[in-house]
Amino acid sequence: MTDPYYVTTPIYYVNDVPHIGHAYTTIAADVLARFFRSAGRDVRFLTGTDEHGVKIFKAAAEKGKQPRELADEVVEHFRRLWKELEISNDDFIRTTEPRHEARVREIVRRLVERDEIYLGKYEGWYDEGQEEFVTESTARANDYKSAISGRDLVRYSEPSYHFRLGKWAPKLIEHIENNPRFIQPDARRNEVLSKLRQGVEDLCISRQKQKLPWGVQMPNDPDHVVYVWVDALSNYITALGIPDIGDEHDGEHAKYWPADVQLIGKDILWFHAVYWPCLLMALDLPVPNCVFAHGWWTSEGRKMSKSLGNFISREVIAEICGDYSVDVFRYYLLRTVAFGADGDFSHEDLRQRYNGDLANGVGNLLARTVNMIVSYFDGKVPEPGEPGVDEREVAGAAEDLTSSAEQAIELCRFHLLLDKVNALADATNRYIDSTQPFKLAKDPEQRERLGTILYTCAEAVRLVLVYLQPVMPATARRGLEQLGATGPDRPLAETGAWGALAPGTPVHKGESLFPRKT
Repeated sequence: MTDPYYVTTPIYYVNDVPHIGHAYTTIAADVLARFFRSAGRDVRFLTGTDEHGVKIFKAAAEKGKQPRELADEVVEHFRRLWKELEISNDDFIRTTEPRHEARVREIVRRLVERDEIYLGKYEGWYDEGQEEFVTESTARANDYKSAISGRDLVRYSEPSYHFRLGKWAPKLIEHIENNPRFIQPDARRNEVLSKLRQGVEDLCISRQKQKLPWGVQMPNDPDHVVYVWVDALSNYITALGIPDIGDEHDGEHAKYWPADVQLIGKDILWFHAVYWPCLLMALDLPVPNCVFAHGWWTSEGRKMSKSLGNFISREVIAEICGDYSVDVFRYYLLRTVAFGADGDFSHEDLRQRYNGDLANGVGNLLARTVNMIVSYFDGKVPEPGEPGVDEREVAGAAEDLTSSAEQAIELCRFHLLLDKVNALADATNRYIDSTQPFKLAKDPEQRERLGTILYTCAEAVRLVLVYLQPVMPATARRGLEQLGATGPDRPLAETGAWGALAPGTPVHKGESLFPRKT
């Protein structure tokens, strides 16, 4: 039976259109999904939109629209962008869908039944941008402004339902301590543990319906709606048909839970690393295997701002993809910074990495290899002889890539995978320069040696393209087609190993994968 693999992105707010931050998380999830599909895993990849709450309600009012009307408009921007970026999600959930709302009500009903939810009173500060209640000490420390957006906090006082978060905090601390990979990277894990050990208050999970009519009604109290974080976080299981409610979706994809990795931005780490697992524990459900919080992006060395003209919106992404390609944009985001750290998007750095890694590296290697096979072996991959000393560097770089790729992806170390891909391409280009097959081709007695060299080059560049495929699916496929290395899908255990390219395979020249940019 195929081993399931479940990867999720956060569901994105529809109070504004998508930008580079949304694209970054979703591309990373797509690479994970594509890699593990190629490895033979039974993959489920979920993304979607969060359409309830104060932010959407206010944004709609400002535009003179109903919340659902605004949501329906904005959600299409996300759907179109994911299609343009070659995102291969298996599901797209909206929190306004009946399959979700009904299950949220059932989740709350079960928590009420278990006495995990009680009616209390909230009085304090509220960050509308984050949809988060803030303690007095935190509010004071930030001059009563949001730590994220800098906007003024709002004072609230109203009866509300609370989840017994404090009850589950000790068990969560124990789980984090016993499972180092549960929260990644390590700096974020330490941050969460430190804050948890200081103590947590119970979590406010409802708003009065008269103040916020846009949300899922509390099943035990028609005067309240479910507060956004219980509603939003539940999507990761409601999309799988959990819990059962007696509809056609019951248990539909339940085999995928718990998630292997849930990718998020670091600004929503606390909700996913604390609220979410405690809710799951209270429901007697397993917690995800890993919550991975990536960093934030700046642009041209400065915080992104529409007024500064450096905001990387969907329109700017489209321009970048038009100037280069969708695959190059995907590659750059995952190559330029370690996943988990903050990154800076630079147009000049993009151009340099494109020319250095792709045009001069991978693209040049493919063109050289195919051209020589066409010229010297009638366009068919030659039979190799016994490898010698000259082949050691290429063989070593290939072994380093193939043996470490799965672990690098498993740990979301995308930049390390791409480092090793480029190391193999660079080693093979140096190999061509040192062995000089174009000179050997003039000597008939060196034909066997020439065949060994060109087979080595062809197999090396094939592996480069195979391991680039999850990141650059369309471009890698075009390159593999030039090598005659496409055909029926085979598992990565076969295609990702040295020697899978059969001698005699026809190759053909094609357009340059990466025309140099000046």
